[in-house]
Amino acid sequence: MTQKPIVLFVLFLIILIGGCKGPGGVRVIKLGHGLGITHPVHEAMEFLAQRVEEKSKGEMIVKIYPNQQLGSERELVELLQIGSLGMTKVSSAILESFAPKLQVLSFPYLFRDDEHRENVLKSEIGKNLLLESQEFWLRGLCYYDAGKRSFYTKSKPIESPEDLKGLKIRTMESNTAINMVKSFGGSPTPVSYGELYTALQQGIVDGAENNPPSLYTSRHYEVCKFYSINEHTAVPDIMVISTKVWALLSEQEKQWLQEAADESATYQYKIWAESVEESLEEMKKAGVTILYPDQESFRNSVESMYEGVKVSQPELYEVIQQIRNHD
Repeated sequence: MTQKPIVLFVLFLIILIGGCKGPGGVRVIKLGHGLGITHPVHEAMEFLAQRVEEKSKGEMIVKIYPNQQLGSERELVELLQIGSLGMTKVSSAILESFAPKLQVLSFPYLFRDDEHRENVLKSEIGKNLLLESQEFWLRGLCYYDAGKRSFYTKSKPIESPEDLKGLKIRTMESNTAINMVKSFGGSPTPVSYGELYTALQQGIVDGAENNPPSLYTSRHYEVCKFYSINEHTAVPDIMVISTKVWALLSEQEKQWLQEAADESATYQYKIWAESVEESLEEMKKAGVTILYPDQESFRNSVESMYEGVKVSQPELYEVIQQIRNHD
């Protein structure tokens, strides 16, 4: 047997059952994601796994596979849908293709500030959105803070939407993100996160957008030396479990896992702010020019998105208004 089939066979065995019972009746849930092990979201997942093991006294274990070991973000979601993987972290923007209401969380300048965003996600609005994708075999357990997304580029800083004209900007596979970049005047180019470093190097894209910790831990700052913090979106991550795996769990196991997920979200919110400051400081040392452009022109550029959805998707616009009017 050649090396490649051996690797594929081992990978198949790893993901064969996402929430199987192991030796001695121990429940093992496999969690795959695409981030590096220094990312604060990975740290939160490790905290979650630790709390599950502590709560269950070793009867339940969450095993983590980082760095796209089991596939890209979309591939991991597909594995969850067939029950071959137990859990993953996914941007809510990716889930909007399964649950259209989730696209509200990707709308630019939706939240007034961090407190408003946190209050909304903890409210009934946020809780209901977590369960929107269940009919597609995906159940949200909790939100993780993914900060605010801003543009980073190779050749020039972005100080207004005008500066995005003619630039190919990597976006997530999200219609809302694509429409946002178009509204700003850029050319949206969906690229897998794991392939983005190479895409930047080879000029397939001229820039991208993300939060400071992700820009730093991905090392994209080695290629892109301009970071323009316009903070256009605050798209949360969602810890998702396969409904097929969830159905295998006893009520006690579900309680252990949900409690651990909620506690990990609280922990992640605390370490996120520290990570943002550390990331910005380290990138400055590495020669990245960090700018804080005025946000008014960016906000004005995307008002058409809200007017458009008001006409084309009134139910979605109603959710947007509920969020905007929330304390």
